[in-house]
Amino acid sequence: MMQEFSECTRVTNLGDLFPILQCVDYDGFKNRMTQLGKRMDAFWQGLIDEHRVDKDRNTMVSHLLALQESEPEYYTDEIIKGIILMMLVAGTKTSAMSLEWAFSNMLNNPHVLKKGMDEVDTQVGQDRLLDEPDFSNLHYIQCIIYENLRLCPPAPLLVPHVASERCSLGGYDIPSGAMVLVNAWSIHRNPDVWEDPLSCKPERFQNGRGDSYKLMPFGLGRRGCPGEAMALRVINLVMGQLLQCFEFTTVDGKEIDMTETAATLMVKITPLELMCKARPNTHNLLA
Repeated sequence: MMQEFSECTRVTNLGDLFPILQCVDYDGFKNRMTQLGKRMDAFWQGLIDEHRVDKDRNTMVSHLLALQESEPEYYTDEIIKGIILMMLVAGTKTSAMSLEWAFSNMLNNPHVLKKGMDEVDTQVGQDRLLDEPDFSNLHYIQCIIYENLRLCPPAPLLVPHVASERCSLGGYDIPSGAMVLVNAWSIHRNPDVWEDPLSCKPERFQNGRGDSYKLMPFGLGRRGCPGEAMALRVINLVMGQLLQCFEFTTVDGKEIDMTETAATLMVKITPLELMCKARPNTHNLLA
């Protein structure tokens, strides 16, 4: 179901752009999404019912059901299903995509990959596995992550917003109820905003993230992505531990194809293939 959901995000629904087409399901997209939604809802409900019977499980669903007992008016089954879906789609899919793009960028820029590995070796070493408290010392790893999010934002158009009332923006009149999309992909590659925008240069973030209005992979303000902090932690941890434990090279020395889909999520058309080799002390680190 998650794969089917991912495939649906690659499709542009003209009804979102031209409201008059919302009444006509001319390509069957609306029906496919409706049927998928019903199957996913039934699956999540079954998961909740299963945990409701077995209350001894120490899982996120169990804790949410415990909160439901104390605040039933808020933590309804619908809210819990929404949280589960958000964790799976926004919390894992986008992080996995970001890591795939990050390693693609690093493999196409070997000096970046080496500098990242050297920093992990210097700041963490090979005596223990990298952990969250190490993040504050891994400045170049942070730069790599920010540069990757600049070049490859998981959601190039961010999340659609709707104007609550008529307004004017950048000289354009926005009617009430109109959908507004922010092209973060274009902003991140604008030569008026970034120097040499198409090149992978993590060093541009060596003084921090800078102006948030220039780098906005998670959106901004009250409608920004609520999972930003978790996503950055996951990407930091996974990338750092992989660089600590393995050496990475391209297959047959070929450059990684960076072609992307033009859809809701920025997905690589050609999935990443690479060669990895365990570093000398990896067995001890993972034991």
